[in-house]
Amino acid sequence: MAAFSRVLSVVLPLLSGAALSLAYPGWNLEVMVWAWLLPLLFLLWPVARPGTEGRRRPFLWGYLAGVAFWVPNLSWLRHSSRVRAGARDGTWCGWEAELLGVAAVVGLALYCALYFGVWAWFVARFARPDARLLATGTWQASTLHSLRCALMAAAAWAGLEWVRSFLLFSGFGWNGLGVGLHQNAVLMQVADVVGVMGLSFLPVFVVCAAWNAVTRVVWVYRGEGTCRSRLDFTLAMVLLLGVAGYGMMRLVPKAEADLVTVRTVLVQPNVAQVDAWSGALGPQVYKRLHDFTRLYAEARDGVSHTDLVIWPESALPVHLHGLPEAVNGLPGHPDFFNDLLGAGDYSLLTGTEIYETPRVGHVSAVLFRGGYEQRQEYHKVHLVPFGEYLPYRNVPPFSFLQGVLQGDFQPGVATEPLRLAKPEVDLIPMICFEDTVGRLVRRFVRPGPQILVNITNDGWFLDSVETEVHLANAKFRAVELRRPMVRAANTGVSCFIDSNGQVKSRLDAPETGNTFIEGCLPGEVKVPKVGEMTLYARYGDVFSAGCLLLALGAGVTGSRSQRSTLKESRA
Repeated sequence: MAAFSRVLSVVLPLLSGAALSLAYPGWNLEVMVWAWLLPLLFLLWPVARPGTEGRRRPFLWGYLAGVAFWVPNLSWLRHSSRVRAGARDGTWCGWEAELLGVAAVVGLALYCALYFGVWAWFVARFARPDARLLATGTWQASTLHSLRCALMAAAAWAGLEWVRSFLLFSGFGWNGLGVGLHQNAVLMQVADVVGVMGLSFLPVFVVCAAWNAVTRVVWVYRGEGTCRSRLDFTLAMVLLLGVAGYGMMRLVPKAEADLVTVRTVLVQPNVAQVDAWSGALGPQVYKRLHDFTRLYAEARDGVSHTDLVIWPESALPVHLHGLPEAVNGLPGHPDFFNDLLGAGDYSLLTGTEIYETPRVGHVSAVLFRGGYEQRQEYHKVHLVPFGEYLPYRNVPPFSFLQGVLQGDFQPGVATEPLRLAKPEVDLIPMICFEDTVGRLVRRFVRPGPQILVNITNDGWFLDSVETEVHLANAKFRAVELRRPMVRAANTGVSCFIDSNGQVKSRLDAPETGNTFIEGCLPGEVKVPKVGEMTLYARYGDVFSAGCLLLALGAGVTGSRSQRSTLKESRA
């Protein structure tokens, strides 16, 4: 029996983590957001008499669940090192690159799993319900006790997700529990109040309240409890229905008269990262960008039918100031853009690198109108560690990676929107993974009409599920800030997203649905004339931060109570 219990204490956490991984792109089984926690709660909150069960190895159980979740969830990350070694697909590209890729996945997974472990330790120590009180206490005491435990568990989860989003190398906030609801148009709407990390509170609270209800049923079945109604699970359902009701209300369409239309074209060059580095396809890429743009933006009979053309991150084969004149079949940038922009009355947004000096460079977005000299620039603020800069470059073991990442880009500091002249609409620029960082994007929000614009290059991860994972995380910025979003990607997914976080159209092959293609996606962006200043836009992740403080307060109070009880027992 003891051996079976030990096996179960390993299998159940692994089952929980693996089940949760099925809620995200690749599987998209939303039901797992609500079911994954049950095997872990079987260990953390055992349906038994009060005792020490559930407190023996809670951190280890949570950590195992975290590893089982994050390893498959981050499997796409291994391609980044393979691409550096010249990979174009899944073909083997050498032990060094393959092992480095696996190390990246495992290393980040082992770090992120720590938050699962801390959460499990917390709920076992400070939020574990007393099964006897749940089953035999008065309805007031039983209900309040259950709600307190569920509240503490949910608050700790949301708070820890918030910490993960900014701690260590500017944070990694991807794939919180709320992101697993990215297909649920109704429930995800509450993100404009609490943010996507605040949304993670909901399933944990509901499932924990349900588990407490199950505990009562088990005790009654064993003849040790009283079969009386309790309000905790009812209140959890009321909260769930309240969130759903709010979501349905937010999904009511706005009147057309309150919207501005921006006719937009997204260009997806589909250039492999290996080709971008080699420069071998430089002339073809410039021609591709030129031809795609003129196809939609060139004036016909003196009239332009496009307001904005968007190219993806690093679309230019050579950085903005690197081609003052034509050379080796590559066009000079001034002449190239002057000719292209002179073909119609439209604006052009592109990603590129801008170097202030040979050693000081930025990952940038540039908005042109009329000509090469008429431009606005944005320098990326949130750089990707180990991709755009090497943390602690001269400190081992990070210094061993200097040969892989030889130079660093410098972060920008300004968070001013770019201004579209016709029609007069602000563009909130987000480069690469910046569209997954809500606390940054909200700093661009202004009361007028605005569009969230993400330009990205996901070619680092080949044709993996990363593009869909990136999109699932990005959609919540549209909801949090109530601004429509457009995404122009080099290799997918290029798409239009409304202010409710719903993808209205995307560039893919009609027969297969493959997004890793070359092409253009035209569409109309409906922009509210009066940009709503949501609670999230005003206050950011204050709900999740408050959850963390609540959990910490409960932990401190619980520790003091335990010490007092211990002193009294010794006395």
